[in-house]
Amino acid sequence: MVNLVYKRVSTDQQSTARQNLVLDEAGIEDPVVFEEDPGTSSRLHPLQRPKFRELLTYARPGDTVHISEMFRLVRGTGHILDVLDVLHREQVALRIHDGAFSAMDLTARHPRTGELLSTVKFMVQTLAAAGELQHDLQRELTYDGLRAAEAKGNKGGRRPAVPAAKTDTVRTSYLEGRSIAALARDHGVSRGAIRTAVAGLLPDHTAIEEVPPPQSCRSPSTCPARSRTSSALPNWTPPSGPRSTRG
Repeated sequence: MVNLVYKRVSTDQQSTARQNLVLDEAGIEDPVVFEEDPGTSSRLHPLQRPKFRELLTYARPGDTVHISEMFRLVRGTGHILDVLDVLHREQVALRIHDGAFSAMDLTARHPRTGELLSTVKFMVQTLAAAGELQHDLQRELTYDGLRAAEAKGNKGGRRPAVPAAKTDTVRTSYLEGRSIAALARDHGVSRGAIRTAVAGLLPDHTAIEEVPPPQSCRSPSTCPARSRTSSALPNWTPPSGPRSTRG
């Protein structure tokens, strides 16, 4: 059995620090980590996200998927049920370590029909709907706050972390070959702030620079190859009609 860890943030200005804290406290043994590129949209169906699809392809029956909280993986109720159906089919368990879903057994199925228990389905749909409502309300309040600030003549958004007086120096150093990570250390700012300062100088597809984790098996590329005993994950597309009630 292998422990598969999934992480995702919504923008390249965010970090996985909180997720790392929750997952580290869980004491997961020999995790294999799948982390989406920063900015992978939460609106994209989880089964269409590159790293989660890679996780499902790598998974074998008996493995467990670990996430810090449910909404790092899904937002809408339909997405949750779709993911649970696929994990059940692949015989892969799901473990959530924080939030309301952490106290639930999301793998509970009827012993004869194999369908998700109605009580579990009801709780999943209820909690997901509540989380979706909270997300929408936060977005509406943010929008209203920005409009109120604009009406007073204030511009919204964060101030750039790299002062304007140092932007030319940063851009010159980048053109001279200094890496984004090195510039971030030199100026005591985040890598995202440096990327913003050198915007326009970056190629279309800039690789995210990351320090490799110390563990010997933190990603599929550093783990032994695994032979698949179940069918490969098909090219999945969201259902266009009503969801089936079949298990």
